[in-house]
Amino acid sequence: MNHTQLRAFHLVAMSGSFSLAARTDGLAQPTLSAQVKALEGAFGVSLFDRKRRGVQLTPLGHSLHQITTALFQCEEQARDLLAGARRVTRGHLRVSADSAYHVMPVLAAMRDRHRGLTFQMRIDNSATVLSQVLAFEADVAVTALPTSDPRVTTQPLRLDRLVLFVPAAHPWAERGAVSSAEIDGCDLVIRERGSITREVFEARLAADGVRPGALFEVQTREAVREAVGAGFGVGVVFESEFGADPRFRALSLEGHGLEVGEYVVCLAERRKLSLVSAFFDAASALAAQEGWLAASRPAGSAPAPSR
Repeated sequence: MNHTQLRAFHLVAMSGSFSLAARTDGLAQPTLSAQVKALEGAFGVSLFDRKRRGVQLTPLGHSLHQITTALFQCEEQARDLLAGARRVTRGHLRVSADSAYHVMPVLAAMRDRHRGLTFQMRIDNSATVLSQVLAFEADVAVTALPTSDPRVTTQPLRLDRLVLFVPAAHPWAERGAVSSAEIDGCDLVIRERGSITREVFEARLAADGVRPGALFEVQTREAVREAVGAGFGVGVVFESEFGADPRFRALSLEGHGLEVGEYVVCLAERRKLSLVSAFFDAASALAAQEGWLAASRPAGSAPAPSR
């Protein structure tokens, strides 16, 4: 028994006639008849009662027809699924990111264009995000960690920079900017190691010969915010993530070296997959629309709204 024989039987069962089935499917009637006879002969059974004006299913033929109906419906569903994936009408995309702020607008754009898509998103530090892509645990990622690894493809998404922030009642709150020298001996609230926030900020302090005071290390941006609010120190965050919280004021750190790029990343071998390609396209369109690759804004100003 093979697929061709089952298909020949199904066509005849649907049409009630060898000649009509052959015309409908563009096959030669002798070929169709031979396939059905081969199927019957392989098991020593009769699937049709042959009559002068067509054929009629035997009881066994009826039972087999129920099975082949389900079989070829599943085949059609599989064909629709694969064709839909090519057209990006449905599918499931696993996304990893170091910030929900950067990735959500891209996912929203994809959802609006392709309503059949579903998503799974993980938020972690930049190093972990990249490792998830390399381990095939994420289809695409958005991360601030630059890489020259030949196994991955990257595309710029936006430019950002680190800013400090303090409670609204802090002595620095109305200044707008501070020098790195003023950070010397200052208590800081900062992300864990592996975070690009920490990596960039510590590199800048080291370059300036600055030694901060106590470091309060936390794992999430929300924890940074709450720790600053509780008086544990000055916070460090990407400007785009500062948001509009009346409890805090953002401060620029004078000088340079705090600019960071955010990138869309995937394995190079998967770049042309339809869902991955659609994500890259949506990210590129949003970056152009929102001006995300333009120079960063003054500290404390609100980021442009993302749709």
